[in-house]
Amino acid sequence: MLKHWHSCIVGLIFFCGGYLHSPLHADDERGVRIDVGSQLQLMWDDLLIDSMQGLELRLHSPRPAEIVIEKDKPWEDSTMYDPTVIKDGEKYRMWYRTNFNTSPFYTGYAESGDGITWTKPNLGLFEFKGSKENNIVWSSGEDRKLGYVLSIFKDENPDAKPEERYKGASTIAGGEGAGMYPLVSPDGIHWTRVSDKPMLTGGLFDAHNIVLWDAPRQQYLAYPRGFFGPIRHIRRASSKDFVHWTPLEFIDLGDGELEHLYKNAAIPYYRRPDILLMFPKRFMESRKPDPDWVVTGVSDIVFMFSRDTVHWDRRFREAFIRPGLDQRNWHDRAIEAGPTLVPTGPGEMSLYYMERYRTDDVMIRRGVLREDGIASIHAKFAGGEFVTKPLVFAGNRLSINYSTSAAGSVQIELQDAEGNRLAETDEMYGDEIEHVVKWKANADVGSLAGKPVRMKTTMKDADLFSFRFLKSDSR
Repeated sequence: MLKHWHSCIVGLIFFCGGYLHSPLHADDERGVRIDVGSQLQLMWDDLLIDSMQGLELRLHSPRPAEIVIEKDKPWEDSTMYDPTVIKDGEKYRMWYRTNFNTSPFYTGYAESGDGITWTKPNLGLFEFKGSKENNIVWSSGEDRKLGYVLSIFKDENPDAKPEERYKGASTIAGGEGAGMYPLVSPDGIHWTRVSDKPMLTGGLFDAHNIVLWDAPRQQYLAYPRGFFGPIRHIRRASSKDFVHWTPLEFIDLGDGELEHLYKNAAIPYYRRPDILLMFPKRFMESRKPDPDWVVTGVSDIVFMFSRDTVHWDRRFREAFIRPGLDQRNWHDRAIEAGPTLVPTGPGEMSLYYMERYRTDDVMIRRGVLREDGIASIHAKFAGGEFVTKPLVFAGNRLSINYSTSAAGSVQIELQDAEGNRLAETDEMYGDEIEHVVKWKANADVGSLAGKPVRMKTTMKDADLFSFRFLKSDSR
């Protein structure tokens, strides 16, 4: 019943509010072509797929890498949490909650030249026990009225003022003054709360409530927590100026069974900024692996994404990050990802997440993923194939991000809308982020640009993560 009412109410909200669910590309129901141009196409769903046999969409978890931030300062405690990471030019920058057990609440700052080795600079901004030698960039004040847990982003809005190039939100969780308050900064270090009135109100805000700039749609977005009945959920609001916001409404998760989701970690995918990602904490509130632990519940991290900022694809119901072998992660809120997905090397991207919450060993770890490698179309050894809907591309080359075993392969054929072969490759095997395919008989696929074609891909013991058509200067 709850699931049914969620679908009905969310559908009514978005219909009345003028939000229309339309995919990024035109659909093929009436033979309409899908214009992919030279844009990166991620194989995370079946948007482009007309038919598929013997293959599956597969989620890929990050490889746990090194610990990047440890609790090693006196203003940090076992509730250190909520990392935000951006790649700002050649520098990586992180903001995180340092404490929650005592007042004031602080936000700490760290930086890195490679995303792997991090330092906590002495900034000299806030006094802690008689000294300003610390990395604190925000304080709630002893009365906590300035809020806690900065959600920070670099504002790429061309209309943003230089002194407001970085924006964020501080949160007052509940009670008098509850809500999200706008903050601005010229450098990400020196912050000013620009209003004593919250920009968003209503309900509880005791979580990492995300704000971001949605460049493709030229709008600001907020994704705070909310409760849909008894279920922890995620809400959404938008703004054109970071001042006036639409009313908070629940995001649409489709018809699947509702789960407790919060700490959503919303972030645009840096290689396709029109696609938003979330890595919510999923909370199983009735489980208690450690009978001696004071709080009931256990958490993991899941993945979902959106092509329109409103409707979110949750086809991957399995965990993206599990608590793992470390028993200190098997209690209520022990692990949490932040909005932190950034490139950290050729063909590599990193996601930063908390572990061991509420222990003296609390820390932030780096997880490593292949670029575009959150999900793929996967072929087992027996193999299979998929055929796309009619696509219209720009350019004269095709680049694929793929991986095979030594015995595996990928082969691609371009067809006309009726299925007749126009060009094909030999079997390809290897592991490359950007492999420009070679066509048999040196076929000139540039002559097919602007015309509807289908892409038939045959695979064996392989993964296809993404593809894009390119324009060659030599043509």
